[in-house]
Amino acid sequence: MPIIEPSGEQKPAKPGQRILDLIESPEALVAEVNGRLVDLSYRLQDDEEVRLLTFETPQGRETFWHTASHILAQAVKEFFPHAKLTIGPPIEQGFYYDFYLGDQTFSPEDLEAIEAKAKEIIQRDLEIVREELPKEEAIRLFKDLNEPFKVELLQEMDEDVVSVYRQGSFVDLCRGPHLPRTGYVRAFKVLSASAAYWRGDERGPVLQRIYGIAFPTEEALEEYLHRLEEAKRRDHRTLGKQLDLFSFTPEVGPGLVLWHPRGALIRRIIEDFLFQEHLKRGYQPVYTPHVGRAVLWQTSGHLDFYRENMYPSMELENEEYFVKPMNCPFHIQIYKSKLRSYRELPIRYMEFGTVYRFERSGVLHGLTRVRGFTQDDAHIFATPEQVEDEIIGVIDLALFVLKRFGLENFEVFISTRPEKYVGTPEMWDLATRALIQAAEKSGLSYEIEEGEGAFYGPKIDLTIRDALGRPWQCTTIQFDFNLPEKFNLVFRDSEGKDRRPIMIHRALIGAFERFFGLLIEHYAGNFPLWLAPEQVVVIPISEKFLTYAENVTQKLQGAGFRVLLDRRSEKMGYKIREHEMQKVPYMLIVGKREQESGTVSVRKHGVGDMGTMTVEEFQSHLQEELQSS
Repeated sequence: MPIIEPSGEQKPAKPGQRILDLIESPEALVAEVNGRLVDLSYRLQDDEEVRLLTFETPQGRETFWHTASHILAQAVKEFFPHAKLTIGPPIEQGFYYDFYLGDQTFSPEDLEAIEAKAKEIIQRDLEIVREELPKEEAIRLFKDLNEPFKVELLQEMDEDVVSVYRQGSFVDLCRGPHLPRTGYVRAFKVLSASAAYWRGDERGPVLQRIYGIAFPTEEALEEYLHRLEEAKRRDHRTLGKQLDLFSFTPEVGPGLVLWHPRGALIRRIIEDFLFQEHLKRGYQPVYTPHVGRAVLWQTSGHLDFYRENMYPSMELENEEYFVKPMNCPFHIQIYKSKLRSYRELPIRYMEFGTVYRFERSGVLHGLTRVRGFTQDDAHIFATPEQVEDEIIGVIDLALFVLKRFGLENFEVFISTRPEKYVGTPEMWDLATRALIQAAEKSGLSYEIEEGEGAFYGPKIDLTIRDALGRPWQCTTIQFDFNLPEKFNLVFRDSEGKDRRPIMIHRALIGAFERFFGLLIEHYAGNFPLWLAPEQVVVIPISEKFLTYAENVTQKLQGAGFRVLLDRRSEKMGYKIREHEMQKVPYMLIVGKREQESGTVSVRKHGVGDMGTMTVEEFQSHLQEELQSS
C-alpha cells in the first residue's frame, strides 16, 4: 500500500495508520485515496493507493480555500454571535461565506475586525476534526446552535449519516475534506462584502456575503493582491467609459449594451475579419429573425427546459411569439427548406445572430454578462463519416482566430456522456472519439470531463488565459443528437435512403460583447494597431498649420488608415494628454518646421517621441507594424 509524496517518491504504509502520521512533506494539504479526496487524518484501509496533493493542484487549492472559509465563518461568529451560518464554498479564486444578519450589513470597519479575528484563529493553530453523525442527531445539534439554514439543508439531504467539522468551539456542516489545522493557512485577506439571496432566490432572505483569499505564504498573497490591482486597472467597465466604447443606461434597461462609435468600429473590424475567414472555409452566411412563433420553441424544447431564461411572450394576431434565445432552430428551418442530398453535405451556416436571454439583475456584469448579445454562431450539418474532419476544421479556424487577437494560452476540455442522454451509445462514442482524435491531430493536449456533456451531445471547449492568466471560455463545439430528431432532419444517401445528419453547434469567440470585454482587459485598452478605432491622430500646433494637417490626414486616409484630425483650439499639452488617455497608437504633431520640410513629428502611445519622418516613411512604418502583428 504506497503513499505517493508530491515529489513522486513512494513510501509504504499499513492499514489503520493515519496519513498525517506517515508523511514528511510540509506542503501536503489533502490526500486522494483510490480517486477519492480525504482529510490527512484519514486512517488507511486495505489495498488503497494514496496520493498527496499540494496547493499547486486544483484539489489542494479548493481544500485550502474551503478551510479558510470556515476560519472566516468562525471569526464572524466570534465577532457577531447572532449571525446565522449558511454556506461557504471555495470558488475559482478564493472563497466566500454567506451570513444572515437580519437588516444589518458589514461595514468596512467590521471587515477589518473580522480579518484580524481570522488571523487570530489561524495563530491558535486549532485542530480541525471531522465527525460523522446520524442526520437526526446533526439536526438536533444545529437546532441547539440556533442555525436554521443548516437545519434546512440537513432536512433536504438523502444521506442517513452526515459529516461536521469542528475547530475549537466552532462547528459547521460540511462534506470536507479540510486541512488538519487552522495554522496551515499562513496568509489571509478579507477582500469585499456584498448582498446575496439565500439559494439565489430573490424572494428569499437577504444574506451578507464576505469574499476572501488565502495562501500558504505571505509572498503568494502579495503577488495575488498585485494581480488584483492590475485587474482593477484593466476593468473593462472602467476602460469602456474612459475610452468611450460603450455604455448602459436605465432608460434602455440593464444588460442591454449601447455601442458607441469607437466601440462599434472595433466590433465591425472584428466582424469583417471573422466574416472573411468563414467564407474562406466554406461557411455560408445566413440571417434570421429576432422573433419566432411559440411552436418553434415548443418543438426545440426551449419552452419546456429554458423558458425561465426567455423573455415573456408577445401575442400578435392571436399567435404567441418569443424573442429568440438561440439561433439554432432558425438555421434548422433553412436546412429543412428543401430535400438535402449527401452530395451537399457538409453544410455550414454562419450568422452573427443577436439573441436575448433573461439574466437576473444580480448576475449582470458589464459586457461579460448581459441580456442581449450577438454570437458568432454556426451550425454544421454533416454525415457521420465527415464529423472528424469538420471538428478538425473548426479547431483550426478557432486557433487561427484566437491567435490573431493575441490569445495563445489555451486549455482544452472534452465533456463526455452524462447519465441521462438522448441518442444511442454508438452515436455518443462516434462523436466523442471524433472530438478526441481531432484534438490530438490538432496537436492539443486536453482534459476529459467525464459525464459533463449536455444531455444532447458531447462537446469540446477551448478556455483561454488572458494577460493576467485569468481563464475565459471562448470556443465551444457541441454535438447535438436531440434537435435533428425533434425537427426530423434528413439527407438522402447514395442509395436513395433518408438518413439523419449529425448537427454541430459551434462558436469561436462566443458573444461579441463578452469577447470585447475580454479584449479590453487583455490589452488594458491598448488595442493593437489593426484593432484600434483610430490608428493615428494628427494635431496641428496652431490653426495656421491646419491646411497642412488636412493634407497629411488625407494622404494617410487614402492609404487606408484610420486617422482623426484634431481641429480643436485647445492647448497642445491638453490634446496630447487626452489622446494619450484615449490610447491612440500614434500622434502626429505638425507645425512650421514640419510644414516646411514635408514631415511629421511622431509620438507613439506609451513610448513617447519617435522623431521626425516623412509621411511616406511613417506610412511604411505603419504597414510594417500591421504586417508583423
